[in-house]
Amino acid sequence: MSFGSQLSNPGSSSVNPDLDWSQIKETISMLCLAMAQIETTLTDSSKSVDELSSTFTGMAQDAKKVMSLCEHADSSEKWETQRNDIMSASQQMHQQMQRAIVAFQFYDRLTQKLHHVNESLTHLGDLISDTTRLYNPSEWSRIQQEIRSNYTMECERLMFDHIMQGATIREALELYRHQFEQTESLTGPDDDSEDDIELF
Repeated sequence: MSFGSQLSNPGSSSVNPDLDWSQIKETISMLCLAMAQIETTLTDSSKSVDELSSTFTGMAQDAKKVMSLCEHADSSEKWETQRNDIMSASQQMHQQMQRAIVAFQFYDRLTQKLHHVNESLTHLGDLISDTTRLYNPSEWSRIQQEIRSNYTMECERLMFDHIMQGATIREALELYRHQFEQTESLTGPDDDSEDDIELF
């Protein structure tokens, strides 16, 4: 997707408002944030679905192999010769099941990220509909910090910071992906860090 890359992001100046401050610019920055969140959610979910498809295909192939080996192991002699192959295929299935379980975390992450988008837009809607708060920079700063504090992943917080500083959506997404991939390579898919969501 690339719809977000066309929108110019003025950035937020609610923490240090100047004479050029406006609620319109703050609104645009908040919309840029929501668009970036949606795009990262769709991209991450697509990768997880691809991983699930790959692991289930592999498990089906290994299960078929085990069935074939068992069918031909109709004597104790044949069983002994086939046993190592059966064990190897079974271990591969086990590893693929572990990968599938990790990939299923995408659903938790998907719902969590979409909840963040909904929360951001709800805060934005509440603020722009309230004329007593709309023109107050400190109100914008307050809801932005509240939104940021609800993120559980460091890459989400970094993306938020860059959007608020005026980065384009494309730049923020590149930073997010780099940070996300770096975190995954350091911790591994099975790491139980605070950024991972456990299913069971």
